[in-house]
Amino acid sequence: MSSTSRNSSSPTALYGGQAGRRVTVRDLAAAKDRGEKWPMVTAYDAMTAKVFDEAGIPVMLVGDSAAMVVYGYDSTLPVSVDDLIPLTAAVVRGSSRALVVADLPFGSYQASPQDALASAARFMKEAGAHAVKLEGGRRVLPQIDLLVSAGIPVMGHLGLTPQSVNAFGGYRVQGRGQSGDELMADAKALEHAGAFAVVLECVPADLAARVTAALSIPTIGIGAGPSTDAQVLVWQDLMGLTPHPAKFVKKYFDLAGEMDHAVRAFADEVVSGVFPAPEHSYS
Repeated sequence: MSSTSRNSSSPTALYGGQAGRRVTVRDLAAAKDRGEKWPMVTAYDAMTAKVFDEAGIPVMLVGDSAAMVVYGYDSTLPVSVDDLIPLTAAVVRGSSRALVVADLPFGSYQASPQDALASAARFMKEAGAHAVKLEGGRRVLPQIDLLVSAGIPVMGHLGLTPQSVNAFGGYRVQGRGQSGDELMADAKALEHAGAFAVVLECVPADLAARVTAALSIPTIGIGAGPSTDAQVLVWQDLMGLTPHPAKFVKKYFDLAGEMDHAVRAFADEVVSGVFPAPEHSYS
């Protein structure tokens, strides 16, 4: 492959491609056209973002899941724009290729399209985000219309939308039975409004497959089966830091166990006087 083709506007591989420029929403659309699947992970700090970026992850989400995995809350609801902007800025600084998407947190966009624009503009201007994500279907179309018209790429989110957990009565699968038709209608409406992708969370696999086939924009699954165009996981879940992960999580590494081993070894060596050794000391 020539250097010219490697640096073209549509890379031949979205995952693991060359780091000459940032991935764009057009690259995601091109991957959909090619039938190419791709991964997305969450990130909340520069060092972790650098690892994921160098691994070739094309899209990183600074999720409102930071409320739980960074700030220690029991839901996504308490986190604010002010909480997420520094995390988003860190991920942008720590990466050079990935498209960085910032979650609009609960209360920052629901009241009006103007609120949505003000919140999204802060993420773009202050943090350098490349896109934003918001939850909901047809009820947030005015917000999406205004953001898209202002030049802000918008990722939608349907199914189990964690910011509505109290309305749902808990973390439950969404879209079963007749409600699947409503979710399909919402997905088509988001696409029509200009969303560049849609997250489908905790929906039946057959419904996710039908939505994916019906849309020309990428679908990103989390607990939505294997047929979506992309898959996303919270990085602490896939690395084994979460004590009781959801059914849809696959643990790829026991990071909690490795960290426990390392910190105990450090503590034991401090107590015994083995650390610091001469090679760790200055003369």
